[in-house]
Amino acid sequence: MRVNLTNLECPRCGARRDADVPTNLCGCGSPLLARYDLEAVGKALTPEEIARRPADLWRYRELLPVRDPARAVSLGEGWTPLLPVLRYGHRIGLPGLLVKDEGALPTGSFKARGAAVGVSRAAELGIDHVALPTNGNAGAAWATYAARAGMRATVAMPIAAPESTRRECLVAGADVHLVDGLIGDAAAKIRTLIAENGAFDASTLREPYRIEGKKTLGLEIVEQLGWAAPDAIVYPTGGGVGLIGIHKAVGELAELGWLRGRPPRLVVVQSTGCAPIVRAFAAGRRRADPWPDPHTAAFGINVAAPLGDELILDAVYASGGTAIAVDDAEIMADLRQFGRDEGLWLCPEGAAGLTAVRHLLASGWLSADARVVVVNTGLGLKYPETVAGDSSG
Repeated sequence: MRVNLTNLECPRCGARRDADVPTNLCGCGSPLLARYDLEAVGKALTPEEIARRPADLWRYRELLPVRDPARAVSLGEGWTPLLPVLRYGHRIGLPGLLVKDEGALPTGSFKARGAAVGVSRAAELGIDHVALPTNGNAGAAWATYAARAGMRATVAMPIAAPESTRRECLVAGADVHLVDGLIGDAAAKIRTLIAENGAFDASTLREPYRIEGKKTLGLEIVEQLGWAAPDAIVYPTGGGVGLIGIHKAVGELAELGWLRGRPPRLVVVQSTGCAPIVRAFAAGRRRADPWPDPHTAAFGINVAAPLGDELILDAVYASGGTAIAVDDAEIMADLRQFGRDEGLWLCPEGAAGLTAVRHLLASGWLSADARVVVVNTGLGLKYPETVAGDSSG
């Protein structure tokens, strides 16, 4: 099979890097993006051929960076349900609402996509030890896939991170470090550990292939809708890798000529307790200042200073999207109401998307006849504290 990965490219300064050399950031400080020979992809592959392949994310292998398919590290990830949610949709006045349920992935979150491709490419490049900070789910996913690949993993996480994710890391044999602080403090710990043991830095956007795994979320949504995009994709945004990946996927599909109709508007959802991207968007800026004293029950989006701020904001602006902050109390109320209506226990981050949709409908930004996809980034069962343990009320 011909692999179409050509190089890494800096979206800020345009510098090109060799994709076959382990690399972190560009010299200018920007994350790097994988580039492909899309002309060759278009000549060798059709959407009809993709449809005949197994239902996992590796069905898009010509648009992924792993050169040797035999090196793919897999637990069957990908092709998660895209669910119409008619009862809840009618309740809020949006019958075209759909939920992309990433809780169905291995490790129970969308982080499995980035870990599957990131670990596969790392192993192919000869890396045997990865290290990263995490708010929980990313560490669990990278630890799991590293174990699957026979690779060491070192993880640092806030002590307040969901305990279930800590246990996932431990089960997979990762070296786990708890920090009394936030994700930025965990990142500082990882930098120290990397300096001591020489592990490869697999932090969010500091290696270029996690995006490629997350990109498959966008590829799937479009394929599941008959190679047409929804009117909007609503994405809970912490580090923002998934939103950047979705934007990249849509751009590649458009260049291939496989996207029918208009691309989707992309919606950043953050908590009112931690909304650096929302604040920057409201000011019309391309960079976000760190958020002071970040706090939210939606722990996965509690990222005060995302490295990918520029790429996130560029994606929102380019797609004609928006950014909105929602309150934790409303998030939890929507989580419970959605569960009663649809029987699906969303994670708090996914429920934040529902709250955002309600507000965007009320403001007129979304029309009642729109087709909208909310990304539920993880399994609600990993967050037992979001639901009372008794049957009262």
